[in-house]
Amino acid sequence: MSRIRKRLAITRRLPEAVLARAVRDYDAVLNDDDRQLDADALVTHIGKADGALVCITDRIGRNVVEALAPEVRIISTFSVGTDHIDLEAARERGIRVGNAPHGVTIATAEIAMLLILGAARRASEGEALMRAGAWTGWTPTQLVGRRLDNRVLGILGMGKIGQALARRARGFDMAIHYCNRRRLDPSEEQGAVYHESFQSLCAVADVISLNAPSTSETRAIVNAATIAWMKPGVIIVNTARGDLVADDDLIDALASGRVGYAGLDVYQGEPRVDPRYRGLANTFLLPHLGSAAVEARNQMGFEALDNLDAFFDGRSLPFPVA
Repeated sequence: MSRIRKRLAITRRLPEAVLARAVRDYDAVLNDDDRQLDADALVTHIGKADGALVCITDRIGRNVVEALAPEVRIISTFSVGTDHIDLEAARERGIRVGNAPHGVTIATAEIAMLLILGAARRASEGEALMRAGAWTGWTPTQLVGRRLDNRVLGILGMGKIGQALARRARGFDMAIHYCNRRRLDPSEEQGAVYHESFQSLCAVADVISLNAPSTSETRAIVNAATIAWMKPGVIIVNTARGDLVADDDLIDALASGRVGYAGLDVYQGEPRVDPRYRGLANTFLLPHLGSAAVEARNQMGFEALDNLDAFFDGRSLPFPVA
């Protein structure tokens, strides 16, 4: 780069290829021990850097934004989601914000498909049996699950990840129905059935996958009232955000069998997970692995750096948020 070398605060340990590029092109301030930083520590770590590369674990609330030094002019996040950043506060301070929207798509859709398969075929119970050394051999009725063919997959949030999941589910001969803020063009639908309301989607779906962002309309959208709309024994999968689920209501429904199985990769308040989930046999639980593929994480980092490069070169951000 020909421009003057800028100071960049990086809040978490990044993949090797991403870190190598960042260190090559910036005076990088690193979080060597990779510990999660609270508000005060974030402000101290970012200091007078020209920009910050942050992650979803960094809570960049109004208190943090308003405490940042005037030198900080851009925040680029290593994520597609931006609910961890107070965008309005950033706009008021004149701080640009960019995200990394494309790297997560395929990897997260794959994890959603893994959760659907694992839930339908009771994979977590089977693995627990094997790890405990308790398997005594094949029997006709042991851990009998469900096939996916001719089942209805209901997708809440038919963005890039939802559409990528739909493509994979069609390979298992599932019928695709979806609920979205807008109906897709027929070329994007690929035969999927559109529902204007979540209630309508719930009534027909054998499996419900949550792929929507966390907004005022979607938070706790899975609750006692909406579960009552669903088919008995429905499978619920969440790879979006933990706060789309009201934990008490889902746990009660799992315990009663009203919900047959839940496949969860994200949790409210993570990494603190409601311990009752671990005590339920009909849960398939992963530790937020949605984008945890080397290709995805590298692309996310490169997109976050592309925002920073463009900003400091005086160009438009390729992935602007605010």
